[in-house]
Amino acid sequence: MRGARYVAAGSLLMVIAAGCSSSTDQSSGSGAPSPTAQPTAATSSDASAVTSARDFDPDAFGDSTVVDNAYFPLVPGTRWTWEGHAFDEGERIERQVVFTVSDVTKEIGGVPTVVGLDIDSNDGERAEQEIMFFAQDVDGNVWLFGEYPEEYEGNKIVKTPAWIHGYEGALAGLAMKADPSPGEPDYAQGWGPKIGWNDRAEVFAMGEKTCTPVDCYDNVLIMREFSRDEPGASQLKYYAPGIGGIRIGWMGPNEEEQEEMVLVRYEHLTAEELDEVRAIVLAQEERAYERSDVYGNTTPIESAAG
Repeated sequence: MRGARYVAAGSLLMVIAAGCSSSTDQSSGSGAPSPTAQPTAATSSDASAVTSARDFDPDAFGDSTVVDNAYFPLVPGTRWTWEGHAFDEGERIERQVVFTVSDVTKEIGGVPTVVGLDIDSNDGERAEQEIMFFAQDVDGNVWLFGEYPEEYEGNKIVKTPAWIHGYEGALAGLAMKADPSPGEPDYAQGWGPKIGWNDRAEVFAMGEKTCTPVDCYDNVLIMREFSRDEPGASQLKYYAPGIGGIRIGWMGPNEEEQEEMVLVRYEHLTAEELDEVRAIVLAQEERAYERSDVYGNTTPIESAAG
């Protein structure tokens, strides 16, 4: 899920304080924490026991579609819009990412999940449209159960590299812990070996302050996301309590895309707008059954309207 990045070259983390000239948003250090520590198995059911994706337990989910994690809330009808830029083979492109929580659910591996809709645009043209599946366990940890993306060239879908928990060796991973803490081992955000999806995350910093065009935020959590296949390249994602993702960037001397984005809109949709989102999600699932062998084995989405 290395979809948006914050900038730090070498040992300097450069944070972009967009939209708030009085922001005290700054952070520096001697580099990102080491990703080499190994997780240990969970032995109890409290939130701190879940140290890695290895601790996934399908029986640990109750009302799994109620996702109220402080840093990763997923309330149906909520929409986040981030804008910024990135580089594609050295050429700067303007980028927008719009993520919406739908009001439909999909059962994966026996666990009902919330369906999110993510639409990425480069220079005003749709580049990728993706449906994603999240669930929260009884301790408040949010899990990612898979993704079905459609990559576009013009109006044509050219790739659909899906991974879904329980199929082709794929496994759910942690999207956000219930109680993230600095110094803990990094963990898998999911495992999709068929398509090489192996992103990991760890806490980079906590208690930060940053401003966006939407608002200024305290007690911000910064997560570092990376792949062990891409050393020296990471994303930094900023999360505000009760809001979720507010800023994205990159760090590392080998980071090529150098994406920097900031939250520009945070909104709650009307019933009519949510109907439109539902229709988009259901249409994308219909295409997924036609285009993806792995998706074709899954249980259909349950529509809130039905």
